[in-house]
Amino acid sequence: MDTTEFRRRGKEMVDLIADYLENIEQRTVYPDVEPGYLRSLIPEEAPEEPDTYEDVVKDIERVIMPGVTHWHSPYFYAYFPTANSFPAMLADMLSGAIGCIGFSWAASPACTELETVMMDWLGKMLKLPEDFIAGTHGQGGGVIQGTASEATLVALLAARCRAVRMILASDPQRPETGITSKLVAYSSDQAHCSVERAGMIAGVRMKKIPTEQSDKYAVQGETLRRMIQEDKAAGLIPFYFCATLGTTPSCAFDHITELGPICNAEKIWMHIDAAYAGSSFICPEFRPLLNGIEFADSFNFNAHKWLLVNFDCSTMWVKKRSDLIGAFEMDPLYLKHDHQESGRYFCTDNSLINNGRKIHLVPCLLSGQFVLRFALCARTTESRHIREAWQLITQLAEEVMQELPH
Repeated sequence: MDTTEFRRRGKEMVDLIADYLENIEQRTVYPDVEPGYLRSLIPEEAPEEPDTYEDVVKDIERVIMPGVTHWHSPYFYAYFPTANSFPAMLADMLSGAIGCIGFSWAASPACTELETVMMDWLGKMLKLPEDFIAGTHGQGGGVIQGTASEATLVALLAARCRAVRMILASDPQRPETGITSKLVAYSSDQAHCSVERAGMIAGVRMKKIPTEQSDKYAVQGETLRRMIQEDKAAGLIPFYFCATLGTTPSCAFDHITELGPICNAEKIWMHIDAAYAGSSFICPEFRPLLNGIEFADSFNFNAHKWLLVNFDCSTMWVKKRSDLIGAFEMDPLYLKHDHQESGRYFCTDNSLINNGRKIHLVPCLLSGQFVLRFALCARTTESRHIREAWQLITQLAEEVMQELPH
């Protein structure tokens, strides 16, 4: 597919999408198929010769649509809302075309900075405490995760790392395995199953706090306090509590104004999972439901549920981003750059190459030797581009060698 055909097919695809959404109410919301229905509708192996584009589009209705659960149908009431919108779909096209991977500032500055600023915007809309806003000098800030399940796990791992470091700071001779084996985390018995799964992945015990219908299935402060004291008396180390604002079964709200001070007093990381209900806190009439957020160490909700943003966009804030960075920080040479928070410079000579803005590459270490890592990345790269790059590299290398003392 060349550029000319892409322009034509793109317009056709926009029409197909618009027709689908405009007429979605006419489709059966839940598919009438059995497991394995699709296999018999397509070849057993990938074809040796390509299908025509027209045949591929026909397969959307013939093969795909019979097995689609239409989440955006007005008759869909299952699970949770998952958002999309025409502006978000257009933005998704542009994002896919740019195709940058924003794992560091240097990997694509606009990607990192736009995320940081937009998370500040959203945090201010929610009236989050200043501690959660990155700004230009803040210690906290927001980051986009894929799902609330990821956010819960990330917070749990950061909390585990912080707890271990705090204990080792006061008792350096204590073996780390002896600490992690005694760590205990808490969540409501109404919390999403992903919270319990996070405990399994992190290798820590996760205790469910019982709730009652008479309390509208909300975790009560006294219940948490009692469980903490019992566990401490048994020699365990409470370190993490996941509060939920809007549980999956009943949209219950844990009493974070009671729970937060307890967690703070016990140096327990309090994560707030508001995956379902969090978007509503933008509305002034619902913002009081977030009172107590000032006691939390981290907070998360899914913007891809109510905010007209395509999946996946799960927004997470932390009070101290150093807690997150410290738990996951790796420092390979190929990820170092001139604008890290630590202010390190990875290599003056390699900076000469990148500062020219003609080509871009990163170094690595092999057997302790500094190596320029040259990877062919773009599908449009041709031999002439490689020759130009090599010519530039050798030219700069010769200039550097001439400047070295003999």
